[in-house]
Amino acid sequence: MVVLQLQFLLVPLLASIMGAAQYMMQDAALMNYIDRRLLSLEKRLEKCNQDILDYVEEFRDFSKMVLLRLAGLNNYKAEVKSEVENLLTRIERAQRDIDYFGSVTDSHTCIEVHEDLVKQQLFEEAEEKKKLKLMLNASCDHMLAGIKSLKIVKKTGDKHGSWMKDPGKKHTKIYLLNGAVNNVIWEFANIMTFTESNHTLRARRVTLPFPWEGTGHIIYQGFLFYHRYGSLNEIIKFNIQKRNVTDQMLLPGAGRIPAYQLSPSTKIDLAIDEQGLWAIHAEPDTGGNIVITKINHITMAVEHTWDTSCSSKDAEAAFMACNTLYVVYNSPSGSTSRIRCVYDILDAVNTQEIPVLHFPKRQGSHSTIHYNPKEMQLFAWGDGSQIIYKLHTQQKV
Repeated sequence: MVVLQLQFLLVPLLASIMGAAQYMMQDAALMNYIDRRLLSLEKRLEKCNQDILDYVEEFRDFSKMVLLRLAGLNNYKAEVKSEVENLLTRIERAQRDIDYFGSVTDSHTCIEVHEDLVKQQLFEEAEEKKKLKLMLNASCDHMLAGIKSLKIVKKTGDKHGSWMKDPGKKHTKIYLLNGAVNNVIWEFANIMTFTESNHTLRARRVTLPFPWEGTGHIIYQGFLFYHRYGSLNEIIKFNIQKRNVTDQMLLPGAGRIPAYQLSPSTKIDLAIDEQGLWAIHAEPDTGGNIVITKINHITMAVEHTWDTSCSSKDAEAAFMACNTLYVVYNSPSGSTSRIRCVYDILDAVNTQEIPVLHFPKRQGSHSTIHYNPKEMQLFAWGDGSQIIYKLHTQQKV
């Protein structure tokens, strides 16, 4: 009887224990399933994260490639623009030569045609001069009659360099560009700050993205225009305050030989006068004579080019003043600088009657001479000295 009672009690107990064990096994299987699903989810999230990182890296590489392509396209655009302008200039010259040679024959009829062509060419040249006078503001009517005096402001830096004011701005800032190859501009608040012994401590340093070549750079209306080092004839337009390149151009025909024989580092000499921006250079095609080009400083486009009769041999510098080129000559050993070639693009000056103009009281050479139309003075760099020349002018005949 007791045995039956024990069996009766043990059977439910064993059933209950077996049921609990079965539930535990089911819970363990469920937990195992959930754990495997979480691991799978983590792997997928990890793969997703890696895919995103790979995509970001690919996008960065693509962005760099696009920026490089855009930069290349800008350079190609400038090159094509310059080549087209150069081609147009050559076509115009060739057309003039064809017109001339086509009129030169032995027949009487052709002689009459030749005379007609000469009249037509003279008329066209007169019309061209009228257009140039309108473009270049013919009210600029003064010419250089002499160099009155000099003032050595300071002696600092290398043998070659340039210093200047911005004639297109009202401020009195002074800019120093030391060396024939460099990429640092020093900006001074005024000339008093520049003349101090520790002048660089109070100067603003501006670093260029590309170094310059030579000493023929110029500052006008807040922009530095300079010949880029390592290029044949690329001119950079750099915003000094924003510190970025805003434009560039290629100057046709320039860069193959120095602009001046006695300043071999300067292939392109940029200048400012009352009419704006000019480029001065020499070409082998002209026998080494100097060529001047009027450049629109806003669009960086060539407006007109003149082949002058001024030789680059024994020349050390030149400057533009009131539509007129003045070329400065010296001896290779360094003597008295003198102006003995003048070229007026509007023929308003009888260059044959102009006497040789000597620079006063100084033996040596110049690596840079820049005309400031606002102050009507020359800012020069001579053997490491920063010099100002005051000018005597008279009205053009």
